Amino acid sequence: MKIAITADPLIPVPPVFYGGIERIIHLLVTALSDQGHEVTLFAHPDSKVDCKLIGYPSTTGNSRIDQLQNTWTINKTTLSNKFDLVHSFGKLSHLLPMLPLSIPKLMSYQREPTQAQIKKAVRLSQNLWFTGCSNYIADQIKPYAPTYAVYNAVEMNKYIPQYELPASAPLAFLGRIEPIKGTHLAIQAALKSGKALVIAGNISPGHQGYFDQQINPLLNATITYIGPVNDHQKNELLRNSAALLMPIEWDEPFGIVMAEALACGTPVIGFKRGAVPEIVKHGINGFSCSTVDEMADFIHRLPEIDRKEVRMDAELRFSSEVMLSQYLKIYADLIHYKRSTLLKS
Repeated sequence: MKIAITADPLIPVPPVFYGGIERIIHLLVTALSDQGHEVTLFAHPDSKVDCKLIGYPSTTGNSRIDQLQNTWTINKTTLSNKFDLVHSFGKLSHLLPMLPLSIPKLMSYQREPTQAQIKKAVRLSQNLWFTGCSNYIADQIKPYAPTYAVYNAVEMNKYIPQYELPASAPLAFLGRIEPIKGTHLAIQAALKSGKALVIAGNISPGHQGYFDQQINPLLNATITYIGPVNDHQKNELLRNSAALLMPIEWDEPFGIVMAEALACGTPVIGFKRGAVPEIVKHGINGFSCSTVDEMADFIHRLPEIDRKEVRMDAELRFSSEVMLSQYLKIYADLIHYKRSTLLKS
């Protein structure tokens, strides 16, 4: 197949540090290329991928002119190169000029969808289908268009599981340092449980005050902050942690860090919001809870979790092979739908 894939322009594919969506796109374009498909990626010009790359003229997309330039780049290329399918992980608005055309289009949501925008796009479009990175996301789109849940994935061979840990193994928090991610709540749960906690991640723009006021004063010999981590450091952190804490205060669309932890054999203890109840199988690969007190209680129950089962579950649900097979099935169905529609007309 000849496939065009679009990313947002802000972060290169793959990212060095933060950039969960960009990691998924890198996995997908690599896997598709390895299978012999002809892939063209629209992304940040500093991206490093094993397929044809078309860099956006604007890597901010902040202004109306920036967005129009990037939209023009995508549509001029896709409409003149006879792609079998366009798969977008970027803005739905970037597909606007091609929406009425018969070319198959797949829009993948990694964030909360704007339903009014989706309904408008569906009215204008031919052959537009959707995926969500979890049932939590997909179920919000299903009333308006064909929609499928395709879980995000990680490269399993990059994560080395650790099945035996000492009782002193610390807990981990890995993510952006900002209130909705619950860094402060992870500290509270660790303190209540008497366990050490290692915090990793970048301080989000605009949240330095949150770090200075609610995180930094609590750092000590057992509650530590190590800053952003690269892939190697992430693997070492997660595989040597008793559990990953996810005390989120927002509706998490998926949470790739959960899949990364599970690939290391590391259980996840998370609040029941967004996709967490889908990713975390309570009592099997971690625990779902609603409060800091409950989280602290489940930390004491971590010996009940078999870390080998945690890794096996990750391989069955969150491997790049599983994700690729699901997308290929949707591609084939969407292309077949186009052909059958043309025959009927």
